[in-house]
Parts: sequence; C-alpha cells; structure tokens
Amino acid sequence: MTGIPLILYNSLSRRAETFAPLDPDNVRIYSCGPTVYHYAHLGNLRAYVFTDTLSRTIAWKGWRLTHVINITDVGHLTSDADAGDDKMEAAARASGRDIWAIARHYTDAFRQNLADLNVRTPTHMPLATDHVGEMIAWGEKIADRHCYQLADGLYFDTTSVPDYGRLAGTADDAAHGRIETVAGKRHPQDFAIWRTTPPGEPRQMEWDSPWGRGAPGWHLECSVMAAKYLGPSFDIHTGGIDHREIHHPNEIAQNQAHCACADTGATFWMHNNFLVDRTGKMSKSSGDFLTLSRVVARGFHPLSYRLMCLQAHYRSELEFSWENLAAAQVRLKRWVHAVETLRPRAGDAGKPAASYLDQLDTALSDDLATPRALPVLDALLGDKKVAAADRMATLRAFDEVLGLDLARLDRATLRVRPADARIDEPAIAARLLERKEARAAKDFGRSDAIRDELAAAGVEVMDGDPLGWDWKLPG
Repeated sequence: MTGIPLILYNSLSRRAETFAPLDPDNVRIYSCGPTVYHYAHLGNLRAYVFTDTLSRTIAWKGWRLTHVINITDVGHLTSDADAGDDKMEAAARASGRDIWAIARHYTDAFRQNLADLNVRTPTHMPLATDHVGEMIAWGEKIADRHCYQLADGLYFDTTSVPDYGRLAGTADDAAHGRIETVAGKRHPQDFAIWRTTPPGEPRQMEWDSPWGRGAPGWHLECSVMAAKYLGPSFDIHTGGIDHREIHHPNEIAQNQAHCACADTGATFWMHNNFLVDRTGKMSKSSGDFLTLSRVVARGFHPLSYRLMCLQAHYRSELEFSWENLAAAQVRLKRWVHAVETLRPRAGDAGKPAASYLDQLDTALSDDLATPRALPVLDALLGDKKVAAADRMATLRAFDEVLGLDLARLDRATLRVRPADARIDEPAIAARLLERKEARAAKDFGRSDAIRDELAAAGVEVMDGDPLGWDWKLPG
C-alpha cells in the first residue's frame, strides 16, 4: 500500500474525499457498461479509460479489486424517457437481423475496443438478459410500497424514497427536458421498473412477469447486478456525467426501496465528463459517428486515443479533433523512441526510482490527476542521472497505472497503416532510400520527383523528422 491517501471526488457529496474501502481487503467497483445496439463511439470509450485508470490506481496502491462492467442487451430506451423504443429492438427492426445476434456482435466489438485501448478485463462482465429473473424478483419486493401499475408497465414512485435526485443536485429532472410525459404517471420523475409489451407489437426479447409480458426498465439491471456481484453496499459506482442526472438517481432510489434504508448502494459515485466533438459526430444518432476503428483507419494507434484521454482530467471536458489526436500520437512516438533507445542498456535488474514513484503517486492520489503524471514520465525518460535499468523498472510502474504499455511498444507497432493506403511499407522504404541517395548527390530534381510520386500514392514525406519517422500515410 502506498503511503499517500487516495483522494477522489464524490459526485454524491460534491466534494473530494479520502477513499477508504468498506472491506479493507477488497475494493468493489461497478461501472455502467454499453448498450450493445451499435458500436461504441469515442465518447463512450472515454468512460472506460477513466474507470480503468481508477481500477489500475487502486490495484497499484495495493488493494485487491472486484470490478463489474455490465452489458445492457435489453431495456435501454432510445432516450432517458419512459416512452419510445428499446434501442435493441429498434436496431433489430432497422437491420432485419436477429436481436440476439446483434447483441453478441456489438458485445464482441466492445470487448475488442477495451483490449485495443489496453483496458484490463473486469472481474465480471454480466449480461442484462441473464438476470431478468432476478430483476423481476427485485420488482416484486419493492412493488407494494414503492410502485404503481399503468397499462404500459410498472412505475416507481420517486416520492416514496428520501432525497430523490440528491445525486443530480435537484429533485426535478423534468427541467432537463429528458423525461417525456407518460399518461398516468404520478410525477414526471417516476420511471419504469417493467415495460409491458403493447398489444400487437411483439418484441424479440420479452418475458412473463406479474405485470404482464414485456421487458425490464433500463435502470433496474444495474441495481440488480451490482448487488449480486458486489453486495448491497459497495465502494464506487462510475459512469458518464450524463448518468448523474437520471440513471444513477434512479438506481439509488431502487436501492433504497429494496433495502428499506437510506443507503445509496455505493459510497462514492464518480463521473467522467464529456468528450466534445465540434463537428457533431460524437452521437450515434448522427449516423456518422466516431469509433475506435475509424481512428485506426486514419492511421492512429488506439493507445494514442488513450493518451489523449489521459492528457485531460477525467472531470474536465475533452475536445476531440484529429489535430489533438495527432499531437497525442507524436507524444507517444517520442516516448517509444526514448524507450527503444533505453531498452538495450537496461536489462531486467533495475530498481524503481523512489522519487519518481512518489511524484506519480502524488498526482494520481489527487483525484487521478493524470495530466500531472505525464510530465513526470517525460522527466523520467530524460533523466540520465538515473541508471538505465532503474529507469526501465520505474517505467514499468508507470505502465501499470497509465496503461500505455511503453515498456513493450515499438515504432513498427505504432505505425498503423490507414485503410485507404495505396502503397506498402517495403516500397516506401525503397523509394525513400533512392531519394536519400539523390539528395546526397545533390540531384534535387530527382529527389523532388520521388517526393511527388510518394505524395500521389498518399505518403507524406517528413524531412527532418527528429524521431526518424520520416513519412506518414495521412487519412
């Protein structure tokens, strides 16, 4: 256990607090997972870089960890409203595909996104559809005291629990314009525990329940799965800041109803801020949204996106642009170049440099201040007063927490080939060698002709590149 206390910002209290786990031997974290009706966009994935940084920090500080990320394959509507389509059902109708196959495909794609971003596999990644029976049982337990039934399902009365909306900072989420009116609801903030299938509109995913055949409401799954895998009281619940206003207050209300107490479920509620894209392509509703595969197709390594996320504090908005991503990739390349130079002289017998570990610990213990940790890594790699073996040993500790895998990355791995590239690397290397010989012979006409030929093939020649990456394939 490192000596510096871990301070985390708690959205519930709106202040930074010293973290101490309920069970000293096991920190328990629940993270809201994706709705698998489409590929995750880059804004979705920022949440998992954040929660991975949190879980890595906790593990690095010496605690054992149980981490749950759920998979929402049923129940999430096309908005936070209680009216409209289930996202999974809508995707199945639009594509004409089997809904279970859609869920499997996009779940696999999400898992691959996590692997590409070097997000560690959580302890549990449960599917909502595997827990519908437990959701029905949860609903049955709270129905008499906290719910009422309408023609379209069972609804939770938010006035039946204390301090509803405390997490959001308000008890009236209707002011946010995100909850549509449903005929018969007692209060605008009330939400569906169970949604009954409308007559004549059969679903591919539906189950029998005491309130009619249908499907669970979106909020119920997280309460049920968190309690099953972590217990009724656990340490940290994470999610995007958009969940702070409706989804998470609804989880808390369900938790309080189920335990007949004021317990919110998690001690700490933590939220990452938005990834902002000024072009408007961060939402799946645009139909042309930004995914990790699109980043790779433009010639960027996935870890460049991870680094871009780490360059901003998780509670700050982060603006996405291709220029910002390119700058992160250049920074990553510089580090990889430095490590490649260091690696042959280092061996495996080094000892981590305590001063650098202390600086890393100080930054991360202050509410995961990754932007302050990265300059420490710059200083470490350039510090020739620290033996090469010790620098490599210290670097591995940075990798353990920041997840950038610098100890193993090489330049060849970072050079990602864009999907539309029209020339292969051996051909590029051969033409660049010819150009180098032409320049040495002061045959600048020939040199320029080769440069223009490469440009026509989509290769940008980068004369004077200090890192030795003397070309790139722009997207």
